[in-house]
Amino acid sequence: MVRLIAIDAVCASTMVVLWYLLFSRYNRRKGTLVLRWVEAACATRGRVVDMKWLSTSRLQVHLSFAAHWFENARVTIKLLPRPIPIQWILCLWRRQRETVTFEADLDDTPTFHLEITRHRWLTQKPKEVTNPARNWTLSRPGPVVLTTRTEWTHELTPVVNTLMTSRGHNLLTVRFRPDSPHLAATIPLEALSDEQTTAAFLSVLKDLAAGSSASRH
Repeated sequence: MVRLIAIDAVCASTMVVLWYLLFSRYNRRKGTLVLRWVEAACATRGRVVDMKWLSTSRLQVHLSFAAHWFENARVTIKLLPRPIPIQWILCLWRRQRETVTFEADLDDTPTFHLEITRHRWLTQKPKEVTNPARNWTLSRPGPVVLTTRTEWTHELTPVVNTLMTSRGHNLLTVRFRPDSPHLAATIPLEALSDEQTTAAFLSVLKDLAAGSSASRH
């Protein structure tokens, strides 16, 4: 009996180790692929200075950009914690997503605090709406801004307009603040599929930085 328990324990330990090694390797390969996209997207504007794995599911990269782009820039790639089954299951249950977060300082320090969280409400058309017998009037509104500010100051308008009209429709959060890092933006990893989409992400960040600078003039 004791021997069987020992064998089961050894088999279970071996499976756990193999699981950890297999999915650690998977996460590293996935993070390295995204890193190659970032390097290719920055080829004409900046370069990767260094990179380090903060954990088996988090990769951080420091970037150096040309003048008038970004300073002290870094990209954090957050993957699902696949090597640890319990954490992975919890993330899936909570519907957490793999993300890429860009943080940097700007030449013109923002004079305001602003945090934008983007939400989408999706629904299927109910039968009552699609029923031709009912005289429904359908409206397709544009983006709607819900704010916690009691007063809307003029310096916020260029940034919000840039976000609403640019290709940054996939951004999850955007944050501006006077303290470092001045700009932080997060996008779901699934929105990046190659160096072109990664370059488009960087272009949106540049537009947001320009909007922040324009708000001071």
